[in-house]
Amino acid sequence: MADPSTAYDDAARERWVLEPGKRPGRTAFQRDRARVLHSAALRRLAGKTQVVVPGESPPDDRQVPRTRLTHSLECGQIGRELGQALGCDADLVEAACLAHDLGHPPFGHTGEEALDEAARACGGFEGNAQSLRLLTRLEPKTFASPGAGAAVRSVGLNLTRAGLDAVLKYPWPRTEGRRAYGVYEDDLDVFAWVRRGAPEGRRSLEAQVMDWSDDVAYSVHDFEDAVYSGRLDLDRLTDPGERAEVLALAASRYILAPEDELDEALARLLGTEFWPKGFDASRRAQAGLKNTTSSLIGRFCLAAEVETRAFHGPVPGGRYAADLLVPREARVECAVLKALTAYYVMGSAELERRRGRQRAIVSDLVAMLAAGAPETLDPALRADHTAARNDAARLRVVVDQVASLTDAAAVALHRALASAG
Repeated sequence: MADPSTAYDDAARERWVLEPGKRPGRTAFQRDRARVLHSAALRRLAGKTQVVVPGESPPDDRQVPRTRLTHSLECGQIGRELGQALGCDADLVEAACLAHDLGHPPFGHTGEEALDEAARACGGFEGNAQSLRLLTRLEPKTFASPGAGAAVRSVGLNLTRAGLDAVLKYPWPRTEGRRAYGVYEDDLDVFAWVRRGAPEGRRSLEAQVMDWSDDVAYSVHDFEDAVYSGRLDLDRLTDPGERAEVLALAASRYILAPEDELDEALARLLGTEFWPKGFDASRRAQAGLKNTTSSLIGRFCLAAEVETRAFHGPVPGGRYAADLLVPREARVECAVLKALTAYYVMGSAELERRRGRQRAIVSDLVAMLAAGAPETLDPALRADHTAARNDAARLRVVVDQVASLTDAAAVALHRALASAG
């Protein structure tokens, strides 16, 4: 069988730590995908919030809402097909899609904001930077042989250079004026290795495909969950005031666009033949909603594929051979879908009260774990804490612990530590 990764050079397939020969017939990127798929970090995403907190659907709600795990799997399917259509290695793109949310903490973006505040003394917290840290340090798979005077070090899953580069949504460290970043100061050595030979600040095509697939997956699937749950009643969009509030939210949170452009995007969506109407949760209505989901994914992915091919040629190729081009109309429609879910699902007073409790849990956990460390930490992290060179490095290990927790584990650990104290 021909190796589909032959379009990628040896540097793209290189690993941080050289490994002995593996079973023939498998490509380097197939191994990357398998390592992410079989990781404990990926399994933990089943217990981390996407929109609805896992296990907190009403007792009579037959819906099983998406988690970070199901989102990652769906993102992987979308990215695999879009990347393959553009000449990228399909396994490489899927591996990046599966791995892109591994570093996210409990309680979704609420947890991320609270952990960033609690981690100020060690440089802050960012889910994307945590993903790189997890892939290259925290997830146990491979260890580096000790060099002269150096200690044995975990190198995480030891993915290929191209595999790690494809996860880098923000290929730069924390800098003034940039809210998002992809690497902590502690991990700059492996980051420099990953980015060797890459244009500064430019994302690989695989990373761009992963990023758009992420946008498509969560905007479309969260919209589907919101409609199915009954929280999003699309008939309410006939109210001009409510519609204006949704569009204002889209402009303030998701995309810089004037109201008339956003209104036109919503009108296009409402005018499609597949838009759900009168959803009553019957089997026929559920099938119609599934058709909406499939059609929206196809609409957004095909728009990017056609635009990219029109500019770069029929099969652009991987890494830095091309950039993914997404038409403005598709990006605005995607932002409107995000705003619909945010307005009708995430904007309730009850959810805001819950987010307040979640922020307190995360802040308390960092303080309580730090006060009792290393004994309060997981066994896998105690040696890191003991070896840490200063207070900032020790706090980073505590942050690693909190970031790894599922929503339920964070609540349970908080309860246990508070009771013990």
